[in-house]
Amino acid sequence: MATLVQPPSKPWEANHNVSIICPDCRETPANLVEEFSSGDMVCGSCGLVLGDRIVDTRSEWRTFSNDDQGNDDPSRVGDGANPFLNGSQLETSISYTPGGAGRDLHRAQSKATAQKNNNKTLLAAYKEIGAFCDSMGLLKNVSDSAKQLFKRVDDNKSLKGKPQEAIIAGCIFIACRQERVPRTFREIFALTKVPKKEIGRVFKQLEKVFNEQQRTEEAEALANGADPAHTNTASGYKTTSSTKAHDLMIRYCNNLHLTQQCTAIAQELSAKAANLGTLAGRSPISSAAACIYLVSYLMKQPKTAKEISLVAGVSDGKPFPLTLSFPTQN
Repeated sequence: MATLVQPPSKPWEANHNVSIICPDCRETPANLVEEFSSGDMVCGSCGLVLGDRIVDTRSEWRTFSNDDQGNDDPSRVGDGANPFLNGSQLETSISYTPGGAGRDLHRAQSKATAQKNNNKTLLAAYKEIGAFCDSMGLLKNVSDSAKQLFKRVDDNKSLKGKPQEAIIAGCIFIACRQERVPRTFREIFALTKVPKKEIGRVFKQLEKVFNEQQRTEEAEALANGADPAHTNTASGYKTTSSTKAHDLMIRYCNNLHLTQQCTAIAQELSAKAANLGTLAGRSPISSAAACIYLVSYLMKQPKTAKEISLVAGVSDGKPFPLTLSFPTQN
């Protein structure tokens, strides 16, 4: 006859969970009601007060500003301070009310604010920069860097007479280089519709202006007895180098759905070609396309010249002579 085996009983443990119950009702779970109007915690069954000074953690009000016809928003706080805008941004805004003194006060404040800082131009430019960066799939740090560069240009009035679209295109181009996600002039042109020659001219002027500002700030830091190498200047500008084929390789290989191993080999090949001077005089786009074309066939992941040209933006015939003239190492 089989005997039932009793499971081993768990050793006794003290229950340290704190729970509030009514000493009169002793209901489990307790029927507790928090009366925030009086600040008391009351038993819902017998009415015994179990606690006082209860803090109301709910919102102070409910906002129906979208449905309110009178445009009465009870919110007492505004947006957070935007470091890319001028002014303290902590002043009180007077809402517009048709007729009476409210309209005159709103008009007077608008004039005073416009005289102090004109943020409308900056806001429009920031909106355009954000839209461009989003359409290219760039991260927020690239967009913020481009906004900071544009603000420096706007504050110093460095490029007077230049169209705003060209300045925005140049700032995005420099921001992409600084954040190590470079884009070509052709890609910026396809995005902003600013001619490539104009982007190149604005880029050189911006580089010159930013480098001069950097040198000025370093000279001021040196005059004050600080070490420029260990001093964070207000500009924080980093001089960028020209785009290399190695920098474009990861993005192109990802768009072609190549494996990580194939991408790494293509990067190494482009770096070696640059050191040997094999592709000297060729554009970084053509060099990257040639390396991808060669490596894709060597790694049994062949990509046609047309597929690579659609991603890199080069003609179909350019990768072939480049790959055929690539030297071999013993």
